Amino acid sequence: MSRAQAESVIKNIIREIGQECGGKGQAVSETLVAFMVKAVVLDPRNQFNVDRTLTKSDVQKLIKLCVDRLLDPKSLSLDTIKMQVYFDMNYTSRGEFLDEHRRVLESRLAPVSREITDSRARTREELESLYRKTVSFLLLRSGLGSPTDINTVREATAALQSVFPQSELSTFLSLNKRDKERQLNELTMIVTGIRLFNKDCGKGGDSIDDLPAILNEAVPATCKHIESELQDSQQLAYRYTALIEKLDSKDTLGTDHQVHPHLLKKALYNVRQHEAFLQIIVSDVITCAQQVEKLQKELGARMEQLKSTVKAKTAVPIAQVFPHFIALSNYWSGFQDEMVLLSVLSNIVTHLRTFQGNLSELLPQRDIEPLLEGEDVRTDEERMKGTAGERINPLEYKKQDWLFPETTVNFDRLPLQYRGICGYTLVEKDGLLLTGNPAIGILKHKEKYYIFSSKVTACAFAANPDEYIALVAEKAKQCAELIQLLELHHQFASASHYSEAKAGDMLMVKPITKSDSSTQTDTHIVEPNIVKSYEWNEWELRRKAIKLANLRTKVTRSMQTNLSHMRRDNISQVYLPKEAGSQTKKHGASNVPKPHIYLTGLRGQMSKTAHIVQTNLSRAVDES
Repeated sequence: MSRAQAESVIKNIIREIGQECGGKGQAVSETLVAFMVKAVVLDPRNQFNVDRTLTKSDVQKLIKLCVDRLLDPKSLSLDTIKMQVYFDMNYTSRGEFLDEHRRVLESRLAPVSREITDSRARTREELESLYRKTVSFLLLRSGLGSPTDINTVREATAALQSVFPQSELSTFLSLNKRDKERQLNELTMIVTGIRLFNKDCGKGGDSIDDLPAILNEAVPATCKHIESELQDSQQLAYRYTALIEKLDSKDTLGTDHQVHPHLLKKALYNVRQHEAFLQIIVSDVITCAQQVEKLQKELGARMEQLKSTVKAKTAVPIAQVFPHFIALSNYWSGFQDEMVLLSVLSNIVTHLRTFQGNLSELLPQRDIEPLLEGEDVRTDEERMKGTAGERINPLEYKKQDWLFPETTVNFDRLPLQYRGICGYTLVEKDGLLLTGNPAIGILKHKEKYYIFSSKVTACAFAANPDEYIALVAEKAKQCAELIQLLELHHQFASASHYSEAKAGDMLMVKPITKSDSSTQTDTHIVEPNIVKSYEWNEWELRRKAIKLANLRTKVTRSMQTNLSHMRRDNISQVYLPKEAGSQTKKHGASNVPKPHIYLTGLRGQMSKTAHIVQTNLSRAVDES
């Protein structure tokens, strides 16, 4: 049979089982039916051979077994499996929760956003209608009040008009769709920041819930409620464990009991699984509390910065205040995310409790209390203290790796097999779950890590680990809820589902038992004091002295040629001449006549000899 044909047959079986259960008044999900089919096939007591093709009688037998198990109202095993399926279908990581919430919010607001971005408003009435739709979108996107509240709409409209007046709608409509969506998101954050700032200043914001105050009350209350349920499940687990040990002891064999050990183990699996899920949720709630505290500090600091920026100014540059408004909006969105996350976690806790309804009916306190009289009900911590002095000697197991707290850096983060349950006790005590003590030592076998409840169980398991690993897998085939509880998805590829991804993430952690280290010694501990100008050669000193002496009589000269005058800049600096002047009390002057001499006969004579007459026409000196 090909893979496609096999998948078609399985789908038909699942659909037929679901229809038959629905016909008998019990609605079941396909995920639950699929897991039950795999659980029934894996159980060796049902004698299904997975290596051969199922016959028609095998299919009918499989359907009947699955329907009987799914319709059993008193089955603690079915309750545990339902709990596991519900948790896998509804719980995910913190980041995926918030991403899914934002995706749902975006899908719900998509029609409103599309109506705004696709608008082709032209007339005044159409523009006013588009502006009102924009205000409604901002309110829905921010979650700060209802768009049907008149006061809330007025506050949002006033905040929007301060940054985006209606006259700018024409510019908005000219943008492409992507730019319109981006501007809508920016306007949402800015308007949200303005309203939050006004609320802090006492200027409106009556419709805005005080999320920090609500979270300060809700987070501790939720954490306290979950821890209370966690303690109840742990107490039930301790009581069931003590009772199973008593009924399995030698001195009680052969006596009749109103409580069957098999039923007690099924109840123990149920409460241990509930405990494991609650511990995961408590960790998320603690993270939520830390995030709320961080957001409150950042919101308060940002609000003070904004107040100091604005003060009593009537106008502030947008480059100074818009980043503050956007940051306030982001912080408030963080508070809203924590509210959503806290609500989801609370709902999961409430639903998980419904899968323990049969415990009080099948194992009432009136039947449990008489059997526990005189018994020491020990907690997991008390059991660890009882084995505190026990420790594996690694020298006795040279072929195996044993990890200890003092030799392993990330010892407390190792992905322990069987969720920290002792595998040897699970096999030898017919399914009893005992938490291991890491102080005894953690066995590393084939890149997996095993923990044990005592030194004796550790030694016995280490003597033949492969055999006990196989026996644990066989036990899980008989009790399908152990596959999820003990995180055995890597051994049952056909039974892995949504939680396999989370288990795979845990396997990424590796123990750090060795590390590279290096040391370095300083060459010169004392800081060196070397004089670079020191010379030991007398002649070298003489040469330097002569050179300095010659420099006293030298002058630096420079010149330019036709080829070099454009290649370098020559700059010279001189002192400007000093201005000097003198003044006397009396001005004196003297003047002499200008001499005037006239010569005649220089031109016009025909004779070879010239006759020149000189006449002195100068005035006398004493002539006035």
